[in-house]
Amino acid sequence: MTRSFAVSFDYRCPFARNAHEAVVAGLRAGRDWDVDFTPFSLDQSHVASGEPPIWERPASERGTGVLALEWGVAVRDSFSDAFLDWHVATFAARHDEAKQIKEEAVLREVATAVGIDADAVAAEVATGRPLSTLAAEHIEAVERWEMFGVPTFVSGEEATFVRFMERGRVDDLDRFLDLLDWSRLNELKRTRIAR
Repeated sequence: MTRSFAVSFDYRCPFARNAHEAVVAGLRAGRDWDVDFTPFSLDQSHVASGEPPIWERPASERGTGVLALEWGVAVRDSFSDAFLDWHVATFAARHDEAKQIKEEAVLREVATAVGIDADAVAAEVATGRPLSTLAAEHIEAVERWEMFGVPTFVSGEEATFVRFMERGRVDDLDRFLDLLDWSRLNELKRTRIAR
């Protein structure tokens, strides 16, 4: 039976990276999952009340993660066959290579490295559609599920924020997905992490 869920991402978050590497690894291993990858702007989640949303600001004032999310949406929607490669490579550029994913040159590098025409992605981003999609999906996540961060997994009307401590662990993700629909548990948080 196919398991359907959505999972939010912002390429700047190391916990989102851990979860998304596990999702991608599971998909590549043949898990019967139908996954929606949903952009969520951590920049927008830190905008003060009464301030204009990041998607209404000039590009230079949108924060450090928005351009990468725009590129992610463009790749997800227009170059979907390469999205998983793009997704993992963008997290790696940020977290392994400490590259500035707010710079278009870095995003072009990532796209080219995974076999995507960077000019075509840039042209798609220039249309404004990916920014509009980011705004719509972020707003829906906040209004419908009260989402506040990444990664948040959504199954039906249940949304759950989680932090996996290790990268790419499909077994951890399998265990979590088994609990995702268990709505009688509201919060589980360790008071200490043995590290």
